[in-house]
Amino acid sequence: MVLSDLGRRINSAFQDLSKVPTVNEASIDQLLKSVCNALIEADVNVKLVSNLRTKVKSQVTALLNDKANASWNDAQRRQRVQRAVFDHLVALVDPLHGQTKTDDESGAAVAAGNAGPGDIFKPKKGKPNVIMFVGLQGSGKTTSCTKLALYYQKRGFKTGLVCADTFRAGAFDQLKQNASKINVPFYGSYTETDPVTISAAGVASFKQNRFEVIIVDTSGRHKQEQELFDEMREIDAAVTPDLTIMVLDANIGQAAEAQSRAFKEAAGYGAIIVTKLDGHAKGGGAISAVAATSTPIMFIGTGEHATDLEPFRAQPFISKLLGMGDMSGLMDKMEEMQMNGGQERQREMLKKIEQGGIFSIRDWREQLGNIMGMGPLSKIAGMIPGMGQMLSGAGGDDEAAGGKMKRMMFITDAMTAEELDSDGRIFTTPIRSKKPPPSESKQVTVAESSTAAGKSKKKKKPQPKVRMNARARRVARGSGTSVKEVEEFLMQYNMVANMVKKMGGKQGWLKQMQGAGAGGKGKMPSPGMLPPGMSREQVMQMQNALPPEIKAQLRQPGGRERLMQQIQSGNIPPELAGAMGGGGMPGLGGLGGLASMMGGGGPGGGGMPNMAQMQQMMQSMGGMGGMMGGGGAPSS
Repeated sequence: MVLSDLGRRINSAFQDLSKVPTVNEASIDQLLKSVCNALIEADVNVKLVSNLRTKVKSQVTALLNDKANASWNDAQRRQRVQRAVFDHLVALVDPLHGQTKTDDESGAAVAAGNAGPGDIFKPKKGKPNVIMFVGLQGSGKTTSCTKLALYYQKRGFKTGLVCADTFRAGAFDQLKQNASKINVPFYGSYTETDPVTISAAGVASFKQNRFEVIIVDTSGRHKQEQELFDEMREIDAAVTPDLTIMVLDANIGQAAEAQSRAFKEAAGYGAIIVTKLDGHAKGGGAISAVAATSTPIMFIGTGEHATDLEPFRAQPFISKLLGMGDMSGLMDKMEEMQMNGGQERQREMLKKIEQGGIFSIRDWREQLGNIMGMGPLSKIAGMIPGMGQMLSGAGGDDEAAGGKMKRMMFITDAMTAEELDSDGRIFTTPIRSKKPPPSESKQVTVAESSTAAGKSKKKKKPQPKVRMNARARRVARGSGTSVKEVEEFLMQYNMVANMVKKMGGKQGWLKQMQGAGAGGKGKMPSPGMLPPGMSREQVMQMQNALPPEIKAQLRQPGGRERLMQQIQSGNIPPELAGAMGGGGMPGLGGLGGLASMMGGGGPGGGGMPNMAQMQQMMQSMGGMGGMMGGGGAPSS
């Protein structure tokens, strides 16, 4: 059972609960039975599953039997049960669940469920930070060392790799080859056989050259190999690491608990990297190891490439598992793209749109390249609420979707500079319609004349019919595609260009939203204004389908602004995430418009979260007086 299968089974249990007419003890027991069976089959320790069942049952029973909650309807009771299960699933993979940590720089409290790698360990600029890797043979230590080196290199750290694995044949060559691929300096020796000497010399050399992140790769070992464990302690004493990371194979199963305890006692590691979660790994063993050692997961490995290392956050991980998306992960991807040199170009693009400039085919090509550079489309879709299930439900896969995007890039490659900088009309030729035969003269009264004139003023000018011209045929031949594909590409471009046109200019959406969501000086749109493409009835339908907790928050003064800040930071409340199309959580299927804003509005409905549109929707909800009993908070 792979993790996606675990998510589907838990989601199915939630959906079964939503079908029962009354939420009672029997329906709760059935839900917990289904969830617990799925966890056990995923190799999660039986004791952990039993504890989860007991805690959820106790919490839910207390809530439902509380007289203060007697007014809850069945929908509210279901949401409370599902929220309790969600919270305890988060607690399974988060040993610090329920606690808070203070950020070293901002001083702000960070909820443990949303703590990322920077909250577990934050390297200091200008100082050497030594990280030592330990783990079993074949767990993926050497590959993970390379991935972590690239991760910190992209964030501006001067990074180096040390090979202290003298036990495995080929370890030196593997790490050296990986280091050369990502352009990270490497230290090792073909002749020295003492790993303690190599690790100490390598760390000293990198420190002398003022490297900021020094990663030491050690030999794989087993808890029964006492000599190798003694060697690991000696390396630890020689390099005095700032952080020791245990690399854990997601396929290890029930043996993970005993092995992780042995390594914890010997090396005292402070973080875990779980590898091979992209294959047929059950993953439950890694969860058991987290609970057994009270050590947080820092990263997860999701592929063979050097970029396939994802920061781990407990709450978004469970949210993504249940099909409710991972907005914080999406924000990380976008931030990473900016770090790779795209920030200045995106700033120029934003300025151009704001000033009402033409969104050319070249601009559209750059955006397609950015999307492709974020990784496999299935991973990106899985981070957007509702999109992961929509992609799989439509039968789409990475190969098909990626192939289509590549063909679109081929089409732009076959264009000239003039064509790339155009608005697409250069590829079309108007079709001249034949003039109708002159009609017989007819006497018209003054009244009829004025009526006809009034109608002609109201009548919109019809769009001229066009056909693909010789340029389009030349591009099709040059790109190895068909004229129809070129036409489809231009249609998609025109849809995006029209949307961008509405955003730009003095009266555009971008100008109205500027600064409103990020604490700037811009103004929020006036209450009651509707998001583009949505009617007042659609907004009212979405508002009526919102969970009670979200409605209550929107009624409070400043509640709308706080909710938008949560969404923009990637910390979407589970109740709202469910309403956006997340599997079996609250509010399924009734919010197509909201899912569309989050990128999941159906095939071809965009892929990135439209925060401006969401802000406008929240403002609309807040401004429709009395809709939620309070008329919403005043606009800022």
